[in-house]
Amino acid sequence: MSPVFGHGRLRLYLLKLLQESPRHGYEVIRLLQDRFLGVYSPSPGTIYPRLARLEEEGLVTHEVVDGKKVFTLTDQGREELEARVDELADLEQEISDSVRDIAREVKEDVRDTVKSLRDELTQMARDVRQGAKQEQQQARHEQREAWREQKAEWHRQKAEWQRQKREWQRQTQEWKHDWKRVWAETFTGPGSRAGDAELGQMLVEFVQEVREDAAARQVTEETLATAQDALYDAARRIRDALR
Repeated sequence: MSPVFGHGRLRLYLLKLLQESPRHGYEVIRLLQDRFLGVYSPSPGTIYPRLARLEEEGLVTHEVVDGKKVFTLTDQGREELEARVDELADLEQEISDSVRDIAREVKEDVRDTVKSLRDELTQMARDVRQGAKQEQQQARHEQREAWREQKAEWHRQKAEWQRQKREWQRQTQEWKHDWKRVWAETFTGPGSRAGDAELGQMLVEFVQEVREDAAARQVTEETLATAQDALYDAARRIRDALR
């Protein structure tokens, strides 16, 4: 899929998606996944920095809705789209061609799968007619053995996971203690500036709180994308405050 989004092409397509409607970053990712039938799936690390650069260039703006940045195209962004309308039309055609090729490949794969399944069913019926009952019984026996082995492996993995969980909890407690000590030594040692200790303690407490919340909840792809967005914004605000 890289030939479709060569240099500057993904940037142009992001402007086009925002022209259609204001969207947040995760929605843009999902739209690209759907457009390419799940074959092309950009990461948050690909989309969010580009949206940030578009905002720095004045082509988009954002507002926070329900804790998420919703990006909207500006007048300057619309002007760039109008100036590149021919290039956008070429890009749309290339994307349509790519999607059509993907759909054709999927259709061929389904056809081949159905044919293969039909052949297998025919062969199975032939084996039954030819008295292959003993071989089938042996296959079932082997499957049961494989299932028992798999079940035993699942139990072993479960026990190992529980052991690792206990070890992680123990290490987390040690980490909390060591983390406080390291930060305290770092921000109160020789050459540290006034206020460094307070800043270090604030960062320690922040990291601890986030780790505890993450351990108590299920972290999804959308949660990570939202968290990354928030961290980008928080980092920029902290840098501005420390200047």
